[in-house]
Amino acid sequence: MSQIFHRSTNTLSRATIFGAVFVVAALIWLGYAIQGSPYITYQGIRKPQPVPFSHQHHVTGLGIDCRYCHTSVEVSAFAGIPPTKTCMNCHSQIWTNAQMLEPVRASYRSGQSLQWTRVNQLPDFVFFNHSIHVAKGVGCNTCHGPVDRMPLMYQAESLQMEWCLGCHRAPQEHLRPRDQVFNMRYRPPDSSNPVVFDGHSYSDQAALGAALIEKYNVRGVMDITSCSTCHR
Repeated sequence: MSQIFHRSTNTLSRATIFGAVFVVAALIWLGYAIQGSPYITYQGIRKPQPVPFSHQHHVTGLGIDCRYCHTSVEVSAFAGIPPTKTCMNCHSQIWTNAQMLEPVRASYRSGQSLQWTRVNQLPDFVFFNHSIHVAKGVGCNTCHGPVDRMPLMYQAESLQMEWCLGCHRAPQEHLRPRDQVFNMRYRPPDSSNPVVFDGHSYSDQAALGAALIEKYNVRGVMDITSCSTCHR
């Protein structure tokens, strides 16, 4: 009886199976890469705003504290968006005829709020409380990046669950004294830059972080990585 399939069929079958495995693996890798890309996360993307507000100018140039505009950041889950009146506290006196600021003046005259485009936005199924993070010693730029050097605001981190868990699994690496939370130029301690906290000088972040966890009563890793901590 003659052979139905050529001997090369076995080789082709093996190549097809291995090829399919590689194709599936490549598709999984591609999906993971797209999921973490700025196309999905908006990381590094500058979104259009009704007024080109520069944090660099206001924070670094003028020395305005974060809390002047984000008034509820220490007491509420939401950091707060400043009303137009806050802008006009200064701009009723300076840059009063600047065309760039006409939307601000129009908002003040009409009483209609400026429609800012939110930059750092979590999904609706994620609960995040600014006041808790501030109370535990998490600095603004830990999540928001170098805001004081942003002419136009952008999202500095991916804000995906993997990134959040990285901090929650090792909080000691990211904490600082509360009086430094709003210091955009704060640097973790090292031998050339010791940090004084609670009467002690610390020259490494591990030791400082451990002291902050105890002082600020930061919950254990099992608690702060529990699903119900962020998904309620």
